[in-house]
Amino acid sequence: MALSYQQESYPALTPEEFVDVLARSTLAERRPVDRPEAILGMLENADVILTARDDGRLVGVSRALTDRQFCTYLSDLAVDVAYQGRGIGRALIRLTHEAAGRHTTLILLAAPKARTYYPYIGMTAHDSCWVVPAGPRPEAP
Repeated sequence: MALSYQQESYPALTPEEFVDVLARSTLAERRPVDRPEAILGMLENADVILTARDDGRLVGVSRALTDRQFCTYLSDLAVDVAYQGRGIGRALIRLTHEAAGRHTTLILLAAPKARTYYPYIGMTAHDSCWVVPAGPRPEAP
């Protein structure tokens, strides 16, 4: 295994590669992989993208949004299921945080299947996260 990590961006990281690793990691279940324009926008508008490649094949990716001063939101962390358990996710998180600035707070919403992973690698749970789901909202009375 000749694993390498690097910062990448679109068009070097193609939407097809990104969707493929999302599928191989199970994260595709919660991403708009059926909307090519959304995937393209996700890649074009990310501030930091780190990849893990095995002899050129994409096996892991992290995609983050950051102001590089206060906070970094790690929106996607995907590692091919066949490569999980080898420290790739941990390395991608560390490298993403370094690229965005270690002085920022790294924020991540865990996918249901990954909830037990993040405490295992030393991340702290936060009990007051709130979200407004995508899509139209009913008007308040």
